[in-house]
Amino acid sequence: MSDIEKVKQLRQSTGAGFKDCKQAIEESKGDIQKAVEILRVKGISKASKKMSRQANEGVVAISGNINKTSLIEINCETDFVAKNDDFINFVKEISVINDECNSVLEKLNKSKMKNNKSVEENLINLIAKIGEKITIGRARTLNSEGVKNYKYLHTIVKDNISKLAVIVSLKFKKESGEINLFGKHLSMHIAASNPITILQENIEKKILQKEQELISEELKNSGKPKEISDKISIGKLNKFKEENSLMTQNWVMDPKKKVKDVLKELNIPELKIVDFYRIKIGE
Repeated sequence: MSDIEKVKQLRQSTGAGFKDCKQAIEESKGDIQKAVEILRVKGISKASKKMSRQANEGVVAISGNINKTSLIEINCETDFVAKNDDFINFVKEISVINDECNSVLEKLNKSKMKNNKSVEENLINLIAKIGEKITIGRARTLNSEGVKNYKYLHTIVKDNISKLAVIVSLKFKKESGEINLFGKHLSMHIAASNPITILQENIEKKILQKEQELISEELKNSGKPKEISDKISIGKLNKFKEENSLMTQNWVMDPKKKVKDVLKELNIPELKIVDFYRIKIGE
């Protein structure tokens, strides 16, 4: 086999560029197996250099079923790569693995993919092949007993892959078209309104403290008496809680109503919003 044929074979088996394959064949003195190893070492080196860059683009993938559903975010540097077939195929496969691993990223990284290499190894090889920083970002699995999950994908890239994705879990005794429509609309509402939590009392203290600091800074130079500033501060913090808690947000389908009002109008006593998760690329 000529060196050119070996380069072609190496390109086909590794996906590396012509120049890198030619150099590896020369370094290995025509031994294809050694050339693969050389490329792998170089790939790791290239990948580590790229990890200092910013990766603010990417996609979100949803896998699973109506009872157990998982989201995973894969980031890259450019939107062009986010639509690349090799990138998309990688995302699709690890999305399924992520659901199997219940979004435990340590377990996901060590899991084997179809080519019998780990997710970590395939990620390094993909970075070397594509030439951009690629990282695994946020991941979450919703799998509560006795619930049904509803999903929404916005700006779909392909199939189960998008730029923004939502899962919301509802609990009820008997399924109905009315409940399913509410679940669909609720997932769309969460996509648009980005709540922090379901109820105001569940907002983390550190988030409220940070918001209080911002409000205090805003009012510091207002020139208003302290008692007036304190009242304004309380009002602003209460408004923040209201606007960032799902139940007290204005319903996107009818802003005159709150989410809790819509839930009350459905008049299904056993219907309950159990959990939700939202990922948007760039946030």
